[in-house]
Amino acid sequence: MSEKVIDSIRKADKPLFTFELLPPLKGKNISEIYKAVDPLVEFNPAYINITYHQQEVFYKERSDNLLEKHIIRKRPGTVAIAAAIKYKYDIPVVPHLICGGFTREDTEDALIDLHFLGINNVLALRGDIQKGRRSFKPEQGGHRYASELVEQIVNMNKGKYLHEITNATPTDFCVGVAGYPEKHIESPNLETDMLNLKHKIDLGAEYIVTQLFFNNQYYFDFVKRCREYDINVPIIPGLKPITKISDLNLVPQTFWVNIPDELVSELKKCKTNDEARHVGTEWATAQSKELIKFGVPAVHYYTLGRSDNIREIAKQVF
Repeated sequence: MSEKVIDSIRKADKPLFTFELLPPLKGKNISEIYKAVDPLVEFNPAYINITYHQQEVFYKERSDNLLEKHIIRKRPGTVAIAAAIKYKYDIPVVPHLICGGFTREDTEDALIDLHFLGINNVLALRGDIQKGRRSFKPEQGGHRYASELVEQIVNMNKGKYLHEITNATPTDFCVGVAGYPEKHIESPNLETDMLNLKHKIDLGAEYIVTQLFFNNQYYFDFVKRCREYDINVPIIPGLKPITKISDLNLVPQTFWVNIPDELVSELKKCKTNDEARHVGTEWATAQSKELIKFGVPAVHYYTLGRSDNIREIAKQVF
């Protein structure tokens, strides 16, 4: 079994370096993953997250002018990639599990596979709203909320599977969940958002990883708010450096976060994506240094498959 995230945090004498990978599109080689991991190994990542993606639906016009529904999963392989990284690099991995596109049975099967592979860390997420929909819709027999997913995982840790099994072997998963310093877009207010987060912790989640942010004050306020709600687990800040000029508009639309005026001003001066990438790297470096000074348990970076900028940050921070 690989070391649990919560154990790595508890025994660490300084903030941990961690990052997240995006599985390659269907048909691509795992070498793309290794290209992203290799430059970061020297910084001793405590663990590596692997994202999960739900199926997508598209409609193809038939010869009779009717539309034919097709369902595809563009980025399969989360469990396999997690296993490959674990055994190639001997680094703990944290595969994501999501509600969208999965039944409870699908989830149980994925957890059984991870348990067999000696992977005992997971990040439990609801997942994004499916493209073309205005609200989240679970699979029939699937979970509507991340809290339900947490509960299923914790039940398996107690030896409780979906169907009664005599002398079932308990799993031993460390469960992380997401937190939103600027509030989840679908929550009506901060109070509701915090109560939902507390519910996940009360069910058994052991740590929180935040949505990305560009103003550290959002994180500081979020930690304070969590403690006021008696949420006392480690809270890991998540950072995504700006990588191109178009991020100025795309990032707020995609992640529902604010970009500070100072960063906006610097990005507007950029003439090329290389210049924007440099600005983003410098901003995330400054964020990282301030967060480490604050005493965070770890800093988690969203790479989206490229790691050259994360390497530049790590060289200056870790």
